[in-house]
Amino acid sequence: MLGSSILVALTAAAGVVASPLDLITRSTPAGTGTNNGFFYSFWTDGAGSVTYNNGDAGSYDVTWSNVGNFVAGKGWNPGAARVVKYNGTWSGASVNSYLSVYGWTRNPLIEYYVVESFGSYNPSSGASKLGTVESDGSTYDVYRTQRVNQPSIDGTSTFYQFWSVRQQKRVGGSVTMQNHFDAWEKAGLKLGTHNYQILATEGYQSSGSAKITVEQS
Repeated sequence: MLGSSILVALTAAAGVVASPLDLITRSTPAGTGTNNGFFYSFWTDGAGSVTYNNGDAGSYDVTWSNVGNFVAGKGWNPGAARVVKYNGTWSGASVNSYLSVYGWTRNPLIEYYVVESFGSYNPSSGASKLGTVESDGSTYDVYRTQRVNQPSIDGTSTFYQFWSVRQQKRVGGSVTMQNHFDAWEKAGLKLGTHNYQILATEGYQSSGSAKITVEQS
């Protein structure tokens, strides 16, 4: 949910979160729900302009301008060790944006990312690498960070984030989630009971657009 979350955690910078009703332009209201057989989630801190639209089946598009932070996408609830297949376009290669399989668990409360591509900011910057995992044609670097008193699916909480960051960036392909879950467990990172899991576009202090379709392989 919180794109540049490693940067925030490492710098201990606490930002003021604006009301989600301020300065937002969108077709689909921020929140969660189901659309054409898929779960969707759209979260924004309210800064800048974000327009998110659900499309047919597992498709969505999002355009953002001068945002603070947002994350949006389609997938499933609950998450699982599925093979996530996706394709589309993403203009975030030169700005602060991520494209990832993104989800949450409870007991313990965990926010996780399998980052397929990132732009001007590498989410692993400054974090200690716990290992690597070979999956779907690339090496992914494994990290853990912590968020203290930050927004979560259970309100303001303190929780860990688990990361797999792909070395060979791409926009489209299959993501074998079981491989990442196994690698995290090997590194001592324990997930809980799955909540949602989406193919997410995230932007942080940037502008851009994406049009993505996700399905289960």
